[in-house]
Amino acid sequence: MDLDLSPQDLAFRDEVRGWLAGALTPAFRDLAARTSGVFSEPPHVLDWQRVLDDQGWLVPHWPAEVGGLGWAPLQRFLFDQELARAGAPVLPGMGLKLVGPVLYTFGTAEQKARWLPPLRRGTEFWAQGFSEPGSGSDLASLRTRAVRQANGDYVVNGQKIWTTMAQHATHMFALVRTDPNVKPQRGISFLLIDMAQPGVTVRPILSASGDHEVNEVFLDNVHVPAANLVGDEGQGWTIAKFLLENERGGSTYGPALVADAARLRAAFDALPCAGDPLLRDRLARTQIQAMALELTELRIVAAMTAGDDPGPISLATKLVASEIRQDIELFGTEMLGLDGLALPNTGPERTAAARYLNSRAWSVFGGTSEIQLGIIARAALAL
Repeated sequence: MDLDLSPQDLAFRDEVRGWLAGALTPAFRDLAARTSGVFSEPPHVLDWQRVLDDQGWLVPHWPAEVGGLGWAPLQRFLFDQELARAGAPVLPGMGLKLVGPVLYTFGTAEQKARWLPPLRRGTEFWAQGFSEPGSGSDLASLRTRAVRQANGDYVVNGQKIWTTMAQHATHMFALVRTDPNVKPQRGISFLLIDMAQPGVTVRPILSASGDHEVNEVFLDNVHVPAANLVGDEGQGWTIAKFLLENERGGSTYGPALVADAARLRAAFDALPCAGDPLLRDRLARTQIQAMALELTELRIVAAMTAGDDPGPISLATKLVASEIRQDIELFGTEMLGLDGLALPNTGPERTAAARYLNSRAWSVFGGTSEIQLGIIARAALAL
């Protein structure tokens, strides 16, 4: 998609493109190509994170006063677009996109100074402790209990599940129940938990592809200092809604989908089945859908640039992106025939099956598609 960019935006895009040509080494490109899940995996992806941080381009979406860049919405979009086109590793977002904004929005000055610098450098790595057995979409029913002690600290007991990359995490931000005697949403608090302490147990959950991306986390009499409470006690539900809005509607999906669909087209064109008109039509439809989503996100960027609220349309991007992602990965397996079923994931040429299997989670994590449809309906109809 060609954009009618201003000379300043063209210069910015060319600067990013030129820098990526040198900074994105073959090792980083290979890491991205071998990734079958949502994010590239530590520890090597953290090397890429530090390269971006050294350049000053790691957290352009953060406010300038906490190390962000104050980029305009279009600049952020162009940056994401160039990363996707260049095939850069995708950084895990639990720290940079989720708990980071929570800390600079709700945290104290001491918490910002303590947690944000190592989060940026990747010397501390975060997991998200929200979902529990029986408390996923109905998050307000969570049962993990935090009891305040006489000295103000907390003792936490409970279980979290589907905890992405908890096996690498040094810390976990978690929703816990601090008051069981009030309305469920009002009795929840937001705690920062050190994973390297007695009582924290991480047990892997292997995906259908054999990848170890998610985990169960058990918390047995885990001590959490009072200083690790973010916001006020009982404010966790408000903070969680802020965080989930960032997760569901604060990301750009179109550029990555367009880039991946283009790479899929290049691989398809080299196969004997490339002459099949039905397959070509199906792939073309998927590419068009990806470009349509990218254009929709540009409409959101235009509204934000004008200072307008993009409205319910911004809530639909994750829903549509999930469907396109699944279409891309399904086509990627089918066009390879039996080779597309190959497991385990041993290299770029063997990721098709793993990517397909892992893509099924797109319509579940960050809020299921059914939950998304309900949110969109309420927003659109002002219910």
